[in-house]
Amino acid sequence: MPKGSIELTNARREEIIAACKSLYKTKGFKDITIKDIAEETSFTRTSIYNYFETKEEIFLAILQEEYELWVKELDGLAAGHETMSREELAKALAQSVDKRVLLLKIMSMNHYDMEANSRMERLVEFKRAYGASIKAVNWLLKKFCPEMTEGERQDFIYTFFPFMYGIYPYTVVTDKQREAMEQADVGFVYLSVYGMTYTCVKKLLGVKE
Repeated sequence: MPKGSIELTNARREEIIAACKSLYKTKGFKDITIKDIAEETSFTRTSIYNYFETKEEIFLAILQEEYELWVKELDGLAAGHETMSREELAKALAQSVDKRVLLLKIMSMNHYDMEANSRMERLVEFKRAYGASIKAVNWLLKKFCPEMTEGERQDFIYTFFPFMYGIYPYTVVTDKQREAMEQADVGFVYLSVYGMTYTCVKKLLGVKE
């Protein structure tokens, strides 16, 4: 890590992260290079390696930020309501996930590569944010569904979190994918992030139609 103030270090990390996020809007994970990212920043490619050793570490930092933002919203839900019905909780969780499309995209498409090609200390930082999201969801269940047992909450968490990995591929479909499904006689049914998540959470919470 280069010498300098913590503020400067954090500012440069954020500039790198912002550049990568901008590129990811129009380019795929495999197509983005450290050189591309450097060209979007105010410093050189060599300088980037002072902050991130690999492209995967940059994407992992993006995912970490997304989890941290999600946790902040979940904590706000818990603090801002005395009570919520199970259906209201399902809606609130679905709305929170609907705002985190970047999180869903990265986790579904590039998660394994990011973890495999990041230093342990970066991976631990990320896992703390991921773990905080599990704790935040568990706290929502404890507060608003007090009749749920610890085992039932655990079942919810270990169904809901793996489910999140599949949301993006089912809700964001390219024209090429849609044409292929039509030619394969699979058909295409549009699903929104909110709608898919809401339906899943309602079933997990036992909300009757």
